[in-house]
Amino acid sequence: MPQSEHSQAAELHNHAAHAHAVAACGHSTGDHASDHELTRQAFESSQEAAQLSRRIAKQEPDSRAA
Repeated sequence: MPQSEHSQAAELHNHAAHAHAVAACGHSTGDHASDHELTRQAFESSQEAAQLSRRIAKQEPDSRAA
């Protein structure tokens, strides 16, 4: 069964949160290059999730009033 847009958005938000948490934990190890890459990935996931969430909101304007 295909994944719904809502599930995709939630997964992207979760991925971004996880990548931010891992980067924050790893910051103390001194491997700033890896942490920077994780932060970049988290930012990209956050942007993609926000874009998908906005698209869903435009498609389903009445669902916010419930």
